[in-house]
Amino acid sequence: MKKNIIVIVGLLLAFPAIASAQSASLKNWPKGSSPEEIGSWVAARFVATPHTNFNKPTPPRVITYAESCAWYGALKFAKASANRSLESDLIKRFEPMFKQEAAMIPPVTNVDYAVFGSVPLQLYIQTGQIKYKEIGQDIADKQWMKPGEDVKVTPEQLNAFNNGFTWHTRMWIDDMFMITTLQTQAYRATNDKKYIDRAAKEMVLYLDSLQKQNGLFFHAPDVPFFWARGNGWMAAGMAELLSSLPKNNPDRSRIMKGYQTMMASLLKYQAPSGLWRQLIDEPACWEESSSTGMFTYAMVVGVKKGWLDEKKYGAAVRKAWLGLVAYLDVNGDIKDVCEGTNKKNDKQYYLDRKRVIGDLHGQAPILWTAAALID
Repeated sequence: MKKNIIVIVGLLLAFPAIASAQSASLKNWPKGSSPEEIGSWVAARFVATPHTNFNKPTPPRVITYAESCAWYGALKFAKASANRSLESDLIKRFEPMFKQEAAMIPPVTNVDYAVFGSVPLQLYIQTGQIKYKEIGQDIADKQWMKPGEDVKVTPEQLNAFNNGFTWHTRMWIDDMFMITTLQTQAYRATNDKKYIDRAAKEMVLYLDSLQKQNGLFFHAPDVPFFWARGNGWMAAGMAELLSSLPKNNPDRSRIMKGYQTMMASLLKYQAPSGLWRQLIDEPACWEESSSTGMFTYAMVVGVKKGWLDEKKYGAAVRKAWLGLVAYLDVNGDIKDVCEGTNKKNDKQYYLDRKRVIGDLHGQAPILWTAAALID
């Protein structure tokens, strides 16, 4: 009896250490690499960065989707870190949209433009000011309205609309962050289930059409390559959607299966540096930072929500985060970001994409991940 008591006491004393060891992967960062430090640094860099196409020689001079995604990430980081000064700066960045920069609000003519709506919706969530909700909700509603006669749509897009999907449907995996985040944000701001139900239905369409047996995604049905950032958009989009999708939603199990299958596959392709490659399944391909940020974000959310086993994924997350930190230069700019990329059925096209520094495609997911790590 005495021996059994000693064993039980020993287990109780050891349990905190075991739990601590399992959770340490997402905590106890080396100096200069914590999510608080990195997030503050990258967010400050964003605040100091002018609108990315403000000096564009020809119209339209509108907010780009990469800027929208970084802005959204900076706001989430400000909220998670309780950084009121940063939040104030991000609010000030938006205020000219009501006046002299109103023309920079993108028209709701495609997924890349529409994702801008996630920014004012996040501003509403953090400030409670209705003026932000009105802008964001209007964009989310227009994404599902019948397109006007002045908008060019393909027969495939019109068919999607007639079947209950958004007319923005084009079957590129990039869409599953742009569409999903906007509609999920509208649900978060209004608590109206129609928005999250739309997003879930759309996600299942893309999962059933584009996910392969290895859990990864072709860029499009006619582009049979596992382009990393495209897969990153999908991974992050599923994480965003599942974070708010009610448990009784009929599409939740299908989306969770797609998400977990993808995450398991990504573990197999992570490079020793912690990063993922421009073409995920090509061992000789260069390592790309924006996709790595997106995969890291998706895994952090999964571990925190209990969808992924922390013992299995925590080490991968830690390695990826530290790998990303090592890619930041003295200005807080991330290197080796794949330039903006359209789809093309040409493997060499993806291999030859320029590697740029400080591009907001790469800055944005660092902010999402920093926020998720400390939230």
